[in-house]
Amino acid sequence: MKNYLIYWQRMVACSLKGSVWYRLWLLFLTAFVLWGAFNYYHHLKYGLITTNMSDAVSWGIGIANFVFFVGIAATAVILVFPAYIFKREDLKSVVIIGELLAFIAIMMCLLFIFTDIGHPERFWHLLPVIGRLNIPNSLLAWDVIVFNVYLVLNLHIPGYLLYQKYRGKPAKKIFYLPLTWISIFFAISIHTVTAFLLVGLGARYFWNTSILAPRFLISAFASGPALLIIIFLVLSHFTTLKIQSSIIDYLRKVMMVTLPVNLFLFLCEFFKEIYPNTLHAASAQYLFFGLDGHNMLTKWIWSAVFMNCVATVLILIPKWSKQNKILIACCVLTIVGIWIEKGMGLIFPGFIPTPLGEIVEYSPNLGEIAVSLGVTALGALIFTLMTKAAVWVLTDKLAHNVPPQ
Repeated sequence: MKNYLIYWQRMVACSLKGSVWYRLWLLFLTAFVLWGAFNYYHHLKYGLITTNMSDAVSWGIGIANFVFFVGIAATAVILVFPAYIFKREDLKSVVIIGELLAFIAIMMCLLFIFTDIGHPERFWHLLPVIGRLNIPNSLLAWDVIVFNVYLVLNLHIPGYLLYQKYRGKPAKKIFYLPLTWISIFFAISIHTVTAFLLVGLGARYFWNTSILAPRFLISAFASGPALLIIIFLVLSHFTTLKIQSSIIDYLRKVMMVTLPVNLFLFLCEFFKEIYPNTLHAASAQYLFFGLDGHNMLTKWIWSAVFMNCVATVLILIPKWSKQNKILIACCVLTIVGIWIEKGMGLIFPGFIPTPLGEIVEYSPNLGEIAVSLGVTALGALIFTLMTKAAVWVLTDKLAHNVPPQ
């Protein structure tokens, strides 16, 4: 027990050490966390009336971010599956980073939900064992279960592997490999159940499509690798962790498949909504072309389509995508484009028009944006600290037989 406490003390100490730029980065993120916390206190004090959400549009930017980061959480399977199933040694060196990212993404998803409910003190009703879940009838209950299980798995697996690495002892497969197989199943489940949660709302025709779950997964396997590429290039530049070129090349090839498929599924859905031109296409009409003079989201969705198209062209030309600067630009376009498409372009228009035919547009106010930025900054802050400590362990700078630096 004493050695375990010493391990955590050293992990925390090394995560706070760094250059001036590193500490400025931590302060920058902390400032956004505090700004978000202040605005969330404002929401708690006066209620969600301070937001731009209403009875007509009851899900705002928090839920939009939730849907996007569910995809980021599922991304770990892109590294876990080939690393442990096909025994790719190059990916094993970084799979822990991917699992830490999945843990942080799930934590952020839960925080987005927590900050979006009007009475956060009732959050305990959603917790397994403690709360009373309506299983098997409630899809929300299934969502809670898969999220909590996936959260625990992505906390235990990298935590155990890092601790064994710190001790200089081989990890016993019985303590992590079976759980790794289970995590692959839950990585797919978290996005699938979230999609089913939307599809199951029959009065919202915009979400009532059988390809929503495949679209969620494909977009996740495009934006997730894009974020991982940026993270790995940053780690390669600023740390001593060796990121092999084969890892970047593998993630680039994944994007070469998923980005075109994502566009194809988007076009399939676009055709299904627009060409028949039924009454059920009103939400899609509002999103893509505007409806009765209301067109707040039109520029956003077409900007997202443009970004995804440009990213697809860039990634499909090896001569360009193998250049780091162009690859980073492609990754940024992918992340932003899919964030708009799977967030603002999916959640908001699902409520417009209302079942009664009313058009009530929604755009988040500054307080809502601040809370979402605060949650995102908190996730980035914790991921930065955890990754800094993990890199030290993986590069043997932090070990039980190495004195503190």
